Amino acid sequence: MRTSLNVEIKQQLSLYFVAGTMNCNSPAAFERILLQAIRGGITAFQFREKGANCLSGEKRLEIAIRAKKVCREHGVLFIVNDDLELMKTVDADGLHVGQKDGDLNTIRHETKGKILGVSAHTLAEAEDAVSHGADYLGVGPIYQTASKEDAEEPVGVELIKELLMNNINLPLVGIGGITIDNANEVIQAGADGAAVISAISGMDNPEEASRKMIDVIQSAKRGE
Repeated sequence: MRTSLNVEIKQQLSLYFVAGTMNCNSPAAFERILLQAIRGGITAFQFREKGANCLSGEKRLEIAIRAKKVCREHGVLFIVNDDLELMKTVDADGLHVGQKDGDLNTIRHETKGKILGVSAHTLAEAEDAVSHGADYLGVGPIYQTASKEDAEEPVGVELIKELLMNNINLPLVGIGGITIDNANEVIQAGADGAAVISAISGMDNPEEASRKMIDVIQSAKRGE
């Protein structure tokens, strides 16, 4: 059953768009960009309303509800970043947490029946996430990134290869500095998907950017 779940999640995480309103200049722009990204072919979305200029309170909840609605309407996975209560309130598909976002035992218990993603930038962190029942790993940052103020040092695609060599069998998503020019390298290293922020939200045409990115990812998965 677990193997079947892994296969399904691997497919759903192929192109994983991560964003909040602060990545898109305004709530209105955020909703427009999300819909364009969906039309372009993203397979999963992480609502990450975090950092400078992010929304809070009712405004944050309202836009999360609308984002989940549009994701559900288009069959796109909807994950909430680091906010267990918000995940529960909007009935998201799952939660993604970093290494400093709380006790994994407690988080796994509270997310029973939901998808749990955990960020990892070392083999030890990956093994710990596996032992606590994570459903997928966000591996990185693969490359240098300016999208996250608290990003760790880049680990390169070598970490993806190291995890696979050490029998980390969870779905792996590369994150951090991934663009249309290097996504192929990430998938060829063994990742099941690529998570991006600015490679979609920062583009003049998010729909076209998403379409090109998913084409690159699918081609890499086919070994082309």
